Amino acid sequence: MNFEYMKNFMDSLTEWIIPGNSVVIYKDGKKVFEYSSGYSDLEKKIKKTGEEQLYIYSCSKVATVTAALQLYEQGKFLLSDPLYEYLPEFKKMYVKDGDRIKAAENPITIRDLFTMTAGLSYATNTPAFEKARKLTDGKMDTRTVIKCLAEEPLLFEPGARWNYSLCHDVLAVLAEVVSGMRFSEYMKKYIFEPLDMNNSYYHTPNDVIISPQYIYEIQDTKNIVELQQKEHTSGVVKRAYGNELVFGENYDSGGAGIITTVDDYAKFAAALANSGTGLNNNRILSSATVKLMKTNQLNEAQRKTMNWRRLRGYGYGLGVRTLIDKAESGSNSSIGEIGWGGAAGATIIADTEEKVALFYAHHMLNPQEEYYQPRLRNVLYSCL
Repeated sequence: MNFEYMKNFMDSLTEWIIPGNSVVIYKDGKKVFEYSSGYSDLEKKIKKTGEEQLYIYSCSKVATVTAALQLYEQGKFLLSDPLYEYLPEFKKMYVKDGDRIKAAENPITIRDLFTMTAGLSYATNTPAFEKARKLTDGKMDTRTVIKCLAEEPLLFEPGARWNYSLCHDVLAVLAEVVSGMRFSEYMKKYIFEPLDMNNSYYHTPNDVIISPQYIYEIQDTKNIVELQQKEHTSGVVKRAYGNELVFGENYDSGGAGIITTVDDYAKFAAALANSGTGLNNNRILSSATVKLMKTNQLNEAQRKTMNWRRLRGYGYGLGVRTLIDKAESGSNSSIGEIGWGGAAGATIIADTEEKVALFYAHHMLNPQEEYYQPRLRNVLYSCL
């Protein structure tokens, strides 16, 4: 193994517009590479170390579905179960149909939550969220928010297509109901602690300082390939504040709630790459469930609506992208390689065939995913 290409690629990103980045890579259960480039605090010129606490946004989803699958393994639910059997507010759903609203023909199933086919959206400036803010005095506990969300009409008939949405937030509430524990407490007890993830949290402890995050304001182009040509752009990197995807102090976001370090979340990635067994030999999932997790769950019609360019050649398993067509993707990774990304540039990769795991992060909103994510995967596998 030679990770010179990875080092050079990360340096090229920080020489471009990314303020700083870090990566940890495991192979066969051993840490084989870690590296940081650039700055954690651009204004103060504080070098990136990889020990910074970061919002990982949607990379949280991979841990959320892992937690939910633990409960599936215990027989708490079936994927085919209607959601309303556990969350009764989803019993009578309505669907947008042009200018009118009609009753849904089919119930949302738990599989629909895992596969982003439930008909939900990511819209939060809605009457449902406004109602939840009033009911909770702005504290927005997860259960109340999701009860209000169920009052919103669906975008489409459950199961009709794929749409990126708040499905994983609803999945977190399902986990609360069937486990009898608050979701953040469940995650701590059954994901973080078993894997010795001692720097991973929901909601920031008083003694933890979140690393600054940034945003790149683009003025003259939105084309990602053009954007890499610095002479053709006039964007500005600016500091950004807060996390708008955690809606209140009591909201445990299954889709975007985890605060962690690169080294800590890489331990979780390594457990998935080792078919559910952590670096300390603690098992968080069975190998059979990991195989199911990485199996494409979308039919052809659904997959056509998962049309993000960086996901060409990928299907969607139980809450994660999964590589199903190397020719279409142009990726040199293995069939069944899984992962996801986050809104500020976090990326998790786990591959049970090669037993390789990667967790990479920068901390910049609008993180140039279409540019860096496919390249990062290709560089990783070339280094092996």
